[in-house]
Formats: sequence, structure tokens, C-alpha cells
Amino acid sequence: MLAYRHAFHAGMHADVLKHLMLVQTLRYMAEKDKPYTYLDTHAGAGAYALDTAIARKTGEFAHGIGRLWARKDLPPAVADYVDLVRRFNGPGALVRYPGSPAVALLMRRADDRLRLYELHPTDHRLLEDGFGAEAHTHIAKGDGYASLKAELPPPSRRSVTLIDPSYEIKTDYTRVAQAMQEALTRFAQGLVLVWYPQLLTRDSQNLPLRLRKIADDLAPRGWLHVRLTVQAPDEHGFGLIGSGMFIANPPFVLHDALRTALPFLAGAMGQIDEPTFLLEQRAA
Repeated sequence: MLAYRHAFHAGMHADVLKHLMLVQTLRYMAEKDKPYTYLDTHAGAGAYALDTAIARKTGEFAHGIGRLWARKDLPPAVADYVDLVRRFNGPGALVRYPGSPAVALLMRRADDRLRLYELHPTDHRLLEDGFGAEAHTHIAKGDGYASLKAELPPPSRRSVTLIDPSYEIKTDYTRVAQAMQEALTRFAQGLVLVWYPQLLTRDSQNLPLRLRKIADDLAPRGWLHVRLTVQAPDEHGFGLIGSGMFIANPPFVLHDALRTALPFLAGAMGQIDEPTFLLEQRAA
């Protein structure tokens, strides 16, 4: 089943959380001269237009990046993320949004490697068109979960792996947990980032608990877990109410950066009376 297209949701609150954390993680990786490999298991199209009928159909970006774009009081980590989105747009209005591959491309150095996997035929073609000519970048139309066997451990022994499926298939929850376990088994020192949707379902609520158990056993530098709750479910109790990120072997600076960023994001992007956030970690 390959119906999901992220173009309908680009720039929403879930992207803000995911990409803010990705920016901070890659910033940390660049502090050392040695190159790293960035592996994206579900890369999507890589970049998205916000001034199209597809994006305007839901208008979700207006409650995400749109609520941060003109603010002058952004905490440092939020400002860093918004500045990157501004660089991607160039002078003028907010009309484009960088997906995770574009974020990684904007932040990488000359010798860093990008490995981008996408199964959806249309998104893979767009990914190839937009990123295929970039140096040290490999794009594959393939199963991102299976890519872990080929890509880890990386040549430089430094890596960031982003696992970010759509979760439109129920088995994604199990495959994500298996993927984190495989990634850490193959390369215990690697940074592994997992995004997940916050839903009022057992699978969504149990996933961070499963990831925590895996990281407790396999991640030598501990883990960090973040959740941002900004919407209400529909009248039947369904729908996305927020999202979470789980990182194995997180940058040691990330917790402090998020301590000021998360309450700000909850207030800025909240669509309910009392938006909430969670920040927890197990340090090594």
C-alpha cells in the first residue's frame, strides 16, 4: 500500500518537531571533522511546495512552520531551524518546505554522505530529480528498512539514521522497532532517530515503550524521548493529536536545547486550550 503523500502534510507541527531535532543532531555531528553518513529510510520527495493546491487542501503548514515564520522571539534551537527553512526559501515569503533530505543536504559538509531510500514511485522520481546530481548522495527506490543491512556500519563509523515511515500500514510499528534494533545491533554507536504519530491507539502509545527497552539494551549512550501534543482528536477519538521523537545515542546537548524549545513550540503551535509536551531521557 503506497497511497501516502507527504506533500499534503509538509510543514505541519510534526515536521517542525522532527526537523528541529534533526537540525540540532546534524549540527552536533558537524562539530567533529570526521565525516558522517546520513541514512533516511523513508525520504519522501525531499522537498515540497507550499503554494500548490495539494498543500492548500489541508493547510496544515499554517499551524506549523507558518506560526513560527514571522516571530522574533524564537528560542535558539527553534531559531536555528527556522533560519534553515528561510535559507531553503531564499528572500521573500514562505513558499517551500525542506523535507528531511533537504535539511540534511543544507547541513552536510563536503565529505558527508547521504543515503536516501523511498519506495513510492512518484516521490522517488521527485527525489531523484531534486537530489540525484548531488555529490556523495545515493538514492534508491527500495525498502528503507532493508537498507540498514547494506548501509550500517558506515565507512567513517559515524552515522545518523532517520526512520520516519507514514504508519499508514499497521505493521510499520513493529517494523520500526525491529529497524531500531537492527540498526543498533549493526552499529551500536550510531545515532538513530525515530518519528512517530501520537494517536489514541495502543500501537502508538506502546511504540516509545518498545523503543526504550531496545535502547536500554543496545544504545551505549542512552536515549531521549520527546512528545508534543497540540491537537484534539475528532469526535470519535481518532486523528493525529501530536507526534513524538525517540533518539538512541542522542547528542548530549539536545536535552538542554529542548528544555526551552518545547514549551515554546507547545504554546506557539497549540490548537487546544492546554497543549503539552514530554521530555525524558536516560543518559549513559
